[in-house]
Amino acid sequence: MVKSLNSAIDPINWSILGCLQKNARESFASIGRKVGLTSPAVAERVKKLEDLGVITGYKAFLSHTLTGHQLKAIITLRAFMGKLKPFLEIVKNYDEVINCYRVTGNENIVMEVVLKDQFHLERFIDKLIQYGETRTHIILSEVVSNAPVVK
Repeated sequence: MVKSLNSAIDPINWSILGCLQKNARESFASIGRKVGLTSPAVAERVKKLEDLGVITGYKAFLSHTLTGHQLKAIITLRAFMGKLKPFLEIVKNYDEVINCYRVTGNENIVMEVVLKDQFHLERFIDKLIQYGETRTHIILSEVVSNAPVVK
């Protein structure tokens, strides 16, 4: 399967993917002008990449500060014995969590969260500590964010 996916991502498809990763709302006509294809040809290639699962979706990126979330943080969790599986189910229901990863190493979980203020952070940590030991890292600024995947 990997070999067939690699052949599906030829240089033109990589160029199309690059355009879509920068701006998923860019028109097929505009992309076509950049990659040397007609709008219908770009649409066909995008549809094929969607069908293959290379393109998994489209979304809008929001300014967390302008939505009232003044804190962004990385929180790691080292789950207590027997608490990892229950946590993996409940974390999906936490509105604060925008990304969550199960990882190797001393911690089991790495979460990216957005919070209204330090009081919200305190309440959120209080919910987490029943599942394990937490470590919180407040994000001061984004150095790299949503960088495109390249060939």
